[in-house]
Amino acid sequence: MGCAKIPSMKIALSIQYDGSQFSGWQRQKHAVRTVQQTLEKSLSKVADSPITVACAGRTDTGVHGMAQVVHIETDVQRDMKAWVYGGNRFLDYDVSISWAKAVPDDFHARFSAQARQYRYVICNTPIRPAAMRQYVSWNYRPLDAGRMQEAAEYLTGEHDFSSYRAAGCQAKTATREVRSLTVRRFGSMVVVDICANAFLQHMVRNIVGVLMKIGAGEREPAWAKEVLAFRDRTKGGVTAPPYGLYFVGVEYPEKYSLPEQSVDEFLFPLPLAPDSG
Repeated sequence: MGCAKIPSMKIALSIQYDGSQFSGWQRQKHAVRTVQQTLEKSLSKVADSPITVACAGRTDTGVHGMAQVVHIETDVQRDMKAWVYGGNRFLDYDVSISWAKAVPDDFHARFSAQARQYRYVICNTPIRPAAMRQYVSWNYRPLDAGRMQEAAEYLTGEHDFSSYRAAGCQAKTATREVRSLTVRRFGSMVVVDICANAFLQHMVRNIVGVLMKIGAGEREPAWAKEVLAFRDRTKGGVTAPPYGLYFVGVEYPEKYSLPEQSVDEFLFPLPLAPDSG
């Protein structure tokens, strides 16, 4: 009599990573270090069999992840704690697993996501930062967060973001819904938070590039709307650097009951309240 086959199960995991030493999220053919390869190698050791992960949103070289969500599918029986603590045991210092949870078969880290959230941190000082150079962007020109917020209002809602995506972006449509876009100052730091149903390649960095020009007084706030209307990337501003960009959250339907994480957990090293005025 043959042994009954153990049914496979899906597991969702939340991942943190320092992207400064990675060539982005996605596994690549060439001998480069990526977050996906590093994570799959670790989880495969826990499972003692090959593991493949799918993520909520791929990040570029130098971009950090504070609440990236992935899922795996396996017939290997392990405690949820084993996936977390065992996985972390085999991971490099710049990646860690925050939690693991069994999910229904219809869950998919990417396709089940209803919204994603990014945070971009700008160090706004006359002298470039040294110790934080890989974790914040830098702009020496005084930035007016109020002007940047005024410009941000033009970009909320559903629009064709062709002017704000990378020239090589292969998405079938450039239409995205930006649900919120806020700009706040915390001392010498300017923080841009953006939430959308999905993002195009370099979309956040291109939006921030336009907002910084406006904040520096080079353009009027309405320029953000004009760039949007062009639907032409060549009419947009400079792409902001990857350092300073953090993937900080994913929203899923309540039926999956995934642990919640507040974006304000990832304000470090900033104070808890923005400057008044």
